[in-house]
Amino acid sequence: MATATSLAHQDAGSEDFAALLDATLGADTGFAGSVVSGRVLRIDDDYAVVDVGLKSEGRVPLKEFAPQGQKPEVQPGDVVELFVERYEDRDGSIVLSREKARREEAWTNLEKAYQAQQRVNGVIFGRVKGGFTVDLGGAVAFLPGSQVDIRPVRDVGPLMGSPQPFQILKMDRARGNIVVSRRAVLEETRAEQRSELIQGLKEGMVLDGVVKNITDYGAFVDLGGVDGLLHVTDIAWRRINHPSEALTIGQPVKVQVIRFNSETQRISLGMKQLMADPWDGVALKYPVGAKFSGRVTNITDYGAFVELEPGVEGLVHVSEMSWTKKNVHPGKIVATSQEVDVMILDVDEPKRRISLGLKQAQGNPWDLFLEAHPPGSEVEGEIRNITEFGLFIGIGPDIDGMVHMSDISWDEAGEQAMLRFNKGDIVKAKVLDVDVEKERISLGIKQLQADPAAEVLDKVRKGDVVTCIVTQVQANGIEVKVEDVLTGFIRRAELARDRGDQRPDKFAVGEKVDAKVVAVDRAARRLSLTIKGKEIEEEREAMKEYGSTDSGASLGDILGAAIRRRREMAGEE
Repeated sequence: MATATSLAHQDAGSEDFAALLDATLGADTGFAGSVVSGRVLRIDDDYAVVDVGLKSEGRVPLKEFAPQGQKPEVQPGDVVELFVERYEDRDGSIVLSREKARREEAWTNLEKAYQAQQRVNGVIFGRVKGGFTVDLGGAVAFLPGSQVDIRPVRDVGPLMGSPQPFQILKMDRARGNIVVSRRAVLEETRAEQRSELIQGLKEGMVLDGVVKNITDYGAFVDLGGVDGLLHVTDIAWRRINHPSEALTIGQPVKVQVIRFNSETQRISLGMKQLMADPWDGVALKYPVGAKFSGRVTNITDYGAFVELEPGVEGLVHVSEMSWTKKNVHPGKIVATSQEVDVMILDVDEPKRRISLGLKQAQGNPWDLFLEAHPPGSEVEGEIRNITEFGLFIGIGPDIDGMVHMSDISWDEAGEQAMLRFNKGDIVKAKVLDVDVEKERISLGIKQLQADPAAEVLDKVRKGDVVTCIVTQVQANGIEVKVEDVLTGFIRRAELARDRGDQRPDKFAVGEKVDAKVVAVDRAARRLSLTIKGKEIEEEREAMKEYGSTDSGASLGDILGAAIRRRREMAGEE
């Protein structure tokens, strides 16, 4: 066992060794872990040899004198701040760190800024999970992705490598954690700008902004700290169905302040107000009756809007869309974005309204038909419909002509003649009349052939006596045929001179009778006849030729003589 004397000698030896070490390395060995100033003596390969005022020199890697990726700028004679990590053992050299010195210095300054809630400058230099790394003058901080900007940023590339102001959100020196925010700085700046902008904001001002958000009714524009609403109707003079047709998020725009409510701080903006109004002088540019081409921009139940030029639209009312298609939805006639020809019907410049006609630009089909097929010309078409009064024949893509049942046959009754036709039959007809105003075309089938009764009608005159064949006996008279082509009728009262003989049943079908023509209806090809009138006329002529009853001759004698005379003349013939 060691004696007390030997232990005392050992303690004395230890004290001598400590004194010797202090003499070798300096009286103060508490430099480890502190920051000291040193002078660069020389550059050896990748190290800088630095004198920090101690017994030994220190070596510092050159890469610690410059940020990553940059060339170090350090020369012999430069005075730099260094962190003393420790004394090496046997050779007595000192381990120094420029990077840790910068970090210690940065942490001290950052703590002061954090306490004072001051902004600090830094450079984004790397990307990590959930965010980015920031160099704050030697200390590395974490920048969460949500704290980069006020709005989500898709590309942070332009921000990296350039100095940016940051706000320290959290510091923990023991753990070496620093969390910073660039968004907080921007929001604070925006608040300052907003206050400044609101104070000087006036209606009519023209400002630069950035599209921040797009909705169905418009877009919100960031004016630099304050947002304004750009309504969809104020984006452009032309019709815009949705703001996304003209704007994109992040797009820089120039806008004018239309309205500003200082109490609610609501700002209404406009872009079209900075452009020339296309409606100025529109009445001279689009005279009534002129034809133009346009594009269908919108279709409604009551018509279609056609853009004549950007910002100038006119309405084609449903009644002006087609000559032939009635009570049809406009969407069945035109389509959105379709190019169409229209005619200017009316212009109301103060009300910014233009009435357009689609059908007027295409030409009236009845006018075109009349020009190509005047009355008397022949047409051919399909029977599209059969009604109780006639046939409808398709003579164009959308127009029909009508054959009245009375114009089907010269000989048959209308109802009977219609039975020979069916829907879908192809028939020929002659154009009788075209009424453009009433949009009617009259056709005739029987007119394709000459009227067989025309020759007889040309010969028969009122007062002529004609021979008839009884075709029908009726209670009120008899139907007859004249020369097999003309129809005649003798009323009961006209069947005989004497009332007692005015009986239709005295006549038989097929019997021949002579009658006097009372009237000629050329259109109906019909004669009005009288037997009574013929008998009275014959009596009058007989009285004139053979004397009167006053001469002593009886009426029977006179008529008998007249009849005999007529028979003799007939026998001579």
